[in-house]
Amino acid sequence: MKQLNPKEINTTALAYIGDAVYEIYVREHVLGQDLRGMDKNFGAHVDALHKRAIRYVRADGQAKAVKAMLNEGFLGDEEAALVRRARNHKSASKPKNADAMDYKYATAFEALIGFWHLSAQAGGDDGAAAKQRMEEIIFKAFEKIET
Repeated sequence: MKQLNPKEINTTALAYIGDAVYEIYVREHVLGQDLRGMDKNFGAHVDALHKRAIRYVRADGQAKAVKAMLNEGFLGDEEAALVRRARNHKSASKPKNADAMDYKYATAFEALIGFWHLSAQAGGDDGAAAKQRMEEIIFKAFEKIET
């Protein structure tokens, strides 16, 4: 597969890939919570897992997380600029079950995840550092959503 340069990709496409990557992390997180709960049937109740995952993937949860990261200075200048650019991008799609501003912030959060995911594909030390930063952001989002 061709190496993609995330700096050359529009924020909508970054959000597209970021949404998928974030979903995988959410599913692993929710499944891990089930395992830690020592439920002998962990993972067997897919509907219950899905219901628990919803809080992490809803626009309002993602918006809450990225706003907190911006306000706390958790994001660097380039990350904050990407979030602002993605948030302000004119989108053809309209939110179905979300506040319009929450939807914009959620899309911006997903674009940030997409940026770091594609940066991680470079491999080597830079790729490892990008993956580490992406995971820091994802785990911080989980923390903000859970509080």
